Amino acid sequence: MPAYWLARAKINDPVEYKKYTNLVPAIIQKYGGKVLARGGDFEIMEGPEHFERFVVIEFPDLATGTACFKSDEYNEAAAFRRANGAGEVQTVVVESGDATK
Repeated sequence: MPAYWLARAKINDPVEYKKYTNLVPAIIQKYGGKVLARGGDFEIMEGPEHFERFVVIEFPDLATGTACFKSDEYNEAAAFRRANGAGEVQTVVVESGDATK
């Protein structure tokens, strides 16, 4: 069953952050991911307004989405945004479906 990366980000250094975003699409594609939303307009309906960029990526399943995030190539790319506070990100990988039924 599909799973989704849900990421919220605050960009502190656009130049360094762009080095990260330039690399990520090819990595996501390698793991069968499909970008559903990335950096478009948004409206925060509830909660803190700290984050300013939102990303939703669909993967074939939870294991693949998790493997992509934990991969060496993703972590090498993420180093650009993690270094020197170029960006603050919260990422969750969630399986689709309603587990509360």
